[in-house]
Amino acid sequence: MRIGELARRAGTTTRALRFYEAQGLLTAPRSANGYRDYGEDEVRLVHEILTLQAAGLSLDDTRPFVDCLRTGHDAGDACPASVEVYQRKLAEVDACLDRLNAVREGLLTKLAGALARQPGPCGVEE
Repeated sequence: MRIGELARRAGTTTRALRFYEAQGLLTAPRSANGYRDYGEDEVRLVHEILTLQAAGLSLDDTRPFVDCLRTGHDAGDACPASVEVYQRKLAEVDACLDRLNAVREGLLTKLAGALARQPGPCGVEE
């Protein structure tokens, strides 16, 4: 299939596919006339890339998953390198959540202090 058909079937754009190709994530066998000639394997690779990006992984993070599929595994996360990406990404998310929780606690403390300084319901400080 040509690039336009791959884009349609995978739910992306031809521009994205060319970018994936430039990044080495997608290979494009060429026909005799020079057109890209994709198969079902490429549809699967693009779906994997898009699914992983939707889950929060960067394009570079998808490389081990793509490599895993290319080696013949049924799933992109069947290889140790893919599992390592999951673990690293989860650690990053946990660190972000910790920072956000600290910010939340600080804001709650500030709000409690501000509310304690507000006048009572009759407009008179208690």
